[in-house]
Amino acid sequence: MTTWKKILLSLACAALPLAGLAQAYPSKPVKLLVTIGPGSSADILARIVAEELQRRLGQPVVVENKPGAGGNIAADAVAKAAPDGYTLLMSTISTHAINAAMYPSMPFDPIKDFAHIALLAANPNALVVQPSAPVQSLKDVLELAAKKPGEVSYSSGGSGTSQHLAGELMGSLAKVKLTHIPYKSTPESMNAVLSGQVTLSFVSVPVALAQVKAGKLKALGVTSEKPLPWWNEMPALASQGLPGFNVSAWFGVSAPAGTPEAIVGKLNTELMAVMALPSVRDKLQGQGMEVLGGTPAQYLDFIRAETERWGRIVRASGAKAN
Repeated sequence: MTTWKKILLSLACAALPLAGLAQAYPSKPVKLLVTIGPGSSADILARIVAEELQRRLGQPVVVENKPGAGGNIAADAVAKAAPDGYTLLMSTISTHAINAAMYPSMPFDPIKDFAHIALLAANPNALVVQPSAPVQSLKDVLELAAKKPGEVSYSSGGSGTSQHLAGELMGSLAKVKLTHIPYKSTPESMNAVLSGQVTLSFVSVPVALAQVKAGKLKALGVTSEKPLPWWNEMPALASQGLPGFNVSAWFGVSAPAGTPEAIVGKLNTELMAVMALPSVRDKLQGQGMEVLGGTPAQYLDFIRAETERWGRIVRASGAKAN
């Protein structure tokens, strides 16, 4: 037997245990932890994906909500779980890009403590105001903020959320001062703009559409880099004097570091198959989400880039978690 044949044979033999591991997995229910409460975009995505994923895996995929500390509680629980593929995390822009700069100390390393499986979807927001508000366009917002620094206030579901950082980025790009008013939840933040307690707010696209159709709010633009296919008449804020503005909450799936590559690969394959289903894509589009995807390596590179990007924005703003 030639040397090359021996090498190929040894590589094939080494791959057999990994292939067997992937075939045997899963043999019991899989738990998917969500960093936010029921009804949130992350929760809705998790339940849509879990329903189809369990059909493909042949085992229940149980969604468990574990909110708190900007998502750090759930993320830390997964980081410290057994690396066997049975405890997964719906990783988010907060837990894996923003929090490292927002919190003075982190209980986990967003890069080293996880095996990142797949980027699933992104959820842009819309900038909304009351129809009777003193600002009726992005131009009005920026002009008022320039004339009266701090007078333009905006709400969010908490410090460190994508809605909070959207306002910080807007102020930074336009070189104006906006006042951030954090609330304990997204519904409270929405009520604040509906009641006129704040000037404006960033809210998820489906919610914005519903409120706009009801005549309760006016949308000034979307936070995605380009207009959304299902809301073409609504321009992106980036095209209205904020070049480079792009803020979408994104979601993926991660596992504890050390999870076998065979399991990570199998989960990536199955998740990409789920995200390609027309029924899943239709449901997510109905929630204002853009379906994404890619390999584990691509998701890791994406997280690294987002961590660097949001780190710069947070440090420049001086924002800190409550």
